[in-house]
Amino acid sequence: MTKPFDGAISAYFNDTAPDWVRTQIADARKNRILDPSYPYKKRMDRDAYEADLAALQIELVKMLNWVRESGARVAVVFEGRDAAGKGGAIKRIHENLNPRSAGVVALSKPTDREAGQWYFQRYIQHLPSAGEIRLFDRSWYNRAVVEKVFEFCTDDQREAFFAQLPGVESTVATDGIYLTKIWLNVGRAEQLRRFLDREDDPLKQWKLSWIDVEGLKKWDAYSDAIADTLERSHTQAAPWTVIRSDDKRRARLAVIRAVLCGLNYDGKNEDLVGQPDPAISGGPEAWADPGPKTPDTAR
Repeated sequence: MTKPFDGAISAYFNDTAPDWVRTQIADARKNRILDPSYPYKKRMDRDAYEADLAALQIELVKMLNWVRESGARVAVVFEGRDAAGKGGAIKRIHENLNPRSAGVVALSKPTDREAGQWYFQRYIQHLPSAGEIRLFDRSWYNRAVVEKVFEFCTDDQREAFFAQLPGVESTVATDGIYLTKIWLNVGRAEQLRRFLDREDDPLKQWKLSWIDVEGLKKWDAYSDAIADTLERSHTQAAPWTVIRSDDKRRARLAVIRAVLCGLNYDGKNEDLVGQPDPAISGGPEAWADPGPKTPDTAR
């Protein structure tokens, strides 16, 4: 089977990845979490996960019914490192909801015309109308992180973004849109393990991109951009919920709870919804970047 990008991810694992990353992956046992700083040692039991997921998905349906009947507007922004589990979390939220009211926004590279617009313009037009939920699979935060790391924007453009950002998000919130921002964070070894799995799986190879491959070499640049972004964009009007996603099951449940806990919908089961697991979630202080810097201290 031909591997995408000529096996560049396997080559990175074999030739370039820090020794501690390779060791964590090579020594991994089934259902064990790779990152020793993660608060749980093993992945959540499947039966317990599926029971909680089913119950929370019923809450999501109740929530959407309330959105449609009340005319509420709900927007959820999903950000995070590549392979952090954004798509999987969005799928579990969206799969039982009426697609006429609940939509996913996953924008491709801007067209020439879009590139000439006000930066926020192509995102703003996808915000929900009355009775709708919109789930953003990446968002305007591309400028803060990916575009910074790959030099797709200038420093002046990025600074203009941060200067305008608080006003834009405050306007969204004060206009009555329920805005939830979720940052999914995954450890370095777990990210690479997921990329290797995708490289070997013909049903998942489409998830890989050139950005993923090149991004493996830019872990530290991503870390710096993420830390800067969380510090500068965590506001009272639009706070971040940061969720450590080394265990996809726990992360998905925490994501759903983060979406539901701030909404006072009809028939809400407060005891079930509760709050996202505090052991793996919180504000920017929950963001973790384990492991040494590269290349000087990594090998």
